[in-house]
Amino acid sequence: MATVGEGGREPGLTRQESVNSAARPLELCVYLADDMPVPLVVENGAGVTAGELCHYLQEAHGLPTLANDVFALWLISSRLELQLKPRHQPYRLCRQWPDLLYRFTDCPLSHIHDDVPALIYRRNVFFPKSREAEVKATQPMVTNTEMLGLLYREAKGNVLAERYPCDPAVLTQLGVLTCAIELGPHDPAQHTAARIKTSLSEYLPPHMCKSGGVSGGGLLSGLLSRGTSGGGSRPPARELVLLQGYENLCREQGAEACTQRTPLFTQYLHICQQLPYYGCAFFSGEVERPAGGGMLRLVGAGRKPVLVAISLEGIYIIDVKEKHVLLGLRHTELSWDVTGPDEEHPDDAHALWLEFDGTEDGAAVNRLLKVYSKQAELMNGMIEHCMELSHTTPATPLNSVAPVTPVTSSDPEEPGVITGPSSEGGAPNTASTEAGARGRRRRGKLQRQESVLDSRVEQLSTISYVDDGKELRRVKPRRAASFFSRQPSVSGKAYATVAATDGTGDGAP
Repeated sequence: MATVGEGGREPGLTRQESVNSAARPLELCVYLADDMPVPLVVENGAGVTAGELCHYLQEAHGLPTLANDVFALWLISSRLELQLKPRHQPYRLCRQWPDLLYRFTDCPLSHIHDDVPALIYRRNVFFPKSREAEVKATQPMVTNTEMLGLLYREAKGNVLAERYPCDPAVLTQLGVLTCAIELGPHDPAQHTAARIKTSLSEYLPPHMCKSGGVSGGGLLSGLLSRGTSGGGSRPPARELVLLQGYENLCREQGAEACTQRTPLFTQYLHICQQLPYYGCAFFSGEVERPAGGGMLRLVGAGRKPVLVAISLEGIYIIDVKEKHVLLGLRHTELSWDVTGPDEEHPDDAHALWLEFDGTEDGAAVNRLLKVYSKQAELMNGMIEHCMELSHTTPATPLNSVAPVTPVTSSDPEEPGVITGPSSEGGAPNTASTEAGARGRRRRGKLQRQESVLDSRVEQLSTISYVDDGKELRRVKPRRAASFFSRQPSVSGKAYATVAATDGTGDGAP
């Protein structure tokens, strides 16, 4: 076998074997969402398809035929994730992995051949959330628990890996359910706060495991707790909160629920399904930071890394460092295009452009966001396929149940200064003195975001413009990029540009 892949997994396939061995039996290993290996021996060797492997896995685990719709086969490494179509041949794609890395990632050439993907059996990104109810309602108890367990372990992995940004209260609620699932009925003699503390990372994501109480943690909370006197007190430690919630859950639902686990799987998944990015495909990218004063000037504008989460319902830009949503849009709320290097502009970067509604000085405008990514072509294909499926599959509403808050695509009431590409393209312009002063006057007191799911458009560098019927007119600042018209073709719901009114804009681009 070749070198060990991501997370210590052995690679699912080896590239060194000859393609001519397609008719020979082939030993390979497929991993479930929790890294559990499933060794397989397939008779048709290198010619086996992803659909055939999924069928083998479905039979091996005694899953119903619905599993072939719920789950799909993925090729995953630390640099690239690809969901395979049923007709794809994983062996051949593995041999092409260096080419795929070169095309869709910034992996250094010296490391390309060291990166080996693993075959992962996990949720099909094109399986609607609305159909997951079938898993609970129509399947026998044994297969129901098995399928729900696979979905739970994948969702839990995304929560702990901070791919699913959640508010602290939601993360605590999920952590309590994880305690009940992993530990079973509560036993005061065994399940103590000390035991939970030693394995806190199995229940909460890293930023929640840092020192401090449930209200924040870290240096700031420590300083605040030291500075309090009289009635001030330090928030309870996270392990104490989890333990108390675990005890209450087992007391309210009974030991049988914690033993069977199926109700707990259902509760955990129900919470995750309210998150707009549940079941999304994730892509890496970067966006421009808005130029501004104060600390932003010290730090510099530059770019910030983001995750681009795309589902059947919409697209979400997630701040990798801060673990919150920067922008959330349904497919019907945007227009998009993809650009990249060409003969005239060989230095241009691959990018996905998103166009959506916004406001500028109280007036409605169109906004344009550029997401830099070598995976822009993959994102484009994903969006297009979601549009095609939207004609036959109704989108799941992003209704949420407390304490989860839905993503909104509206601008904040107090947007910051907006910048965009310069006339040369590429680097952002600095905002004018007048615009900067106006932005500072508006900002006033720092306002804490109510939820990590709330869009933070003020933290993005966007271009604002209006359509006056003959030409696209910039609001601020001037632009060099062209606009586009690729939109979802959903009758009556397609994104439409904002028409100009008297006094709007500062001239033609």
